[in-house]
Amino acid sequence: MSAVVKKFKQLYEKLQPNTGALLPAWRQIYGETRTVTFNDIITAYSSDPSCKAFVDFLADQAVGAGFYTTINEQYAKAKQAKQTVDDFNETVNLDELLQIAAREIVASGNSFWLKTEPEHLQNLKILPLTGFDNPTAIKRNQYGTVTSYNYSYGDVKTAFTPEKIIHFRWNPTNFSAYGTGVLQVLLSELCFNGETRLSFLEMKARIEKIMPEIFEKYAGPDELWIFAGASDEKLAEYQKLIKTKPKAGARFVYNKAEADIKTVSVDPRARYEAYIDHILNQIYLGGQTPLPKLFTTPGFTEASAKAALEIAERKVMALQRFIKRTCERQIFTPLIQQAGFDPKKANYRLNWGTEKPDVKLEDLIRLAEISATSETSYVRPEEVRKNLIKAGFELWDTKQ
Repeated sequence: MSAVVKKFKQLYEKLQPNTGALLPAWRQIYGETRTVTFNDIITAYSSDPSCKAFVDFLADQAVGAGFYTTINEQYAKAKQAKQTVDDFNETVNLDELLQIAAREIVASGNSFWLKTEPEHLQNLKILPLTGFDNPTAIKRNQYGTVTSYNYSYGDVKTAFTPEKIIHFRWNPTNFSAYGTGVLQVLLSELCFNGETRLSFLEMKARIEKIMPEIFEKYAGPDELWIFAGASDEKLAEYQKLIKTKPKAGARFVYNKAEADIKTVSVDPRARYEAYIDHILNQIYLGGQTPLPKLFTTPGFTEASAKAALEIAERKVMALQRFIKRTCERQIFTPLIQQAGFDPKKANYRLNWGTEKPDVKLEDLIRLAEISATSETSYVRPEEVRKNLIKAGFELWDTKQ
């Protein structure tokens, strides 16, 4: 970029800061795109119903049912080790922290947790995402290892050592220090062949802004009142009378001149449904969950809804696995170590959902066999089949 262009860019940004509503002139000319910030993501989540639905649906599917913990019962100090970590989880309210973090991770791909004492883990606190909006907030060396986190929120400006921050970094791309959430792509512009395409959320916002204006303009159609042969004085009198017509409508009777009223209507050929549907479909694809589409689209069959949810389930499972591994490695393992236990032997694990009874599949099959030959139905065959599928057995509905 030439020195003249750089100077123009600096001057333009100084005179007219980018508000996100329109691209600055230098970006339109040279095809540069605006960087999506955490503030943009928070604004989209709190202001756009579809964005909030995308994030909440995925987060609730992942962590909404809560969690329970397990430990290797064969470990000699299993009871003491489990009690230590369970007490910590209760003290910091880990369940609530995960509910908040899951939404941040889905929306932005990131969540930053502060350890009050890195050497001796005592408490955890989620830091605001916008405190890391600075492009140099995460300092790394040439090997990609984080050396410091530069935090700035309100009047607070400080640098944290890597040991004090638990960074949930989901789906990083191109060796990025940050993760990538589902709202980034919806907020991102696209530069192609020197031209910049608006983000899909801005397209949607512009359509939604225009819709009430169109409704207000054409809900009560424009009218042309013609009074043949009336003088200028009479036309002024008629115009004054017509302007007093209330919004709810009124009728006037006048016998001094002939009047002709013509209604101006919208051309029925001006149809944009296909364009709007394309933009909305891109929004739904970017949201990566079919649930908003299921709730808003008529005619969705049960079979198509089930197929869509099965596809989304893979996304939820990946998110659960990511959060689980991060908690186990960066919270549970240090806790067990500082309490004087062996984390490898303890094998303390986080599990999603409610704690399930320890029932073996052979016991379940035996109960089904007993039910088939007795008056009491303990377990139905279809229930055995569902449990076999959940256990990883591949079953078919028809003979192969």
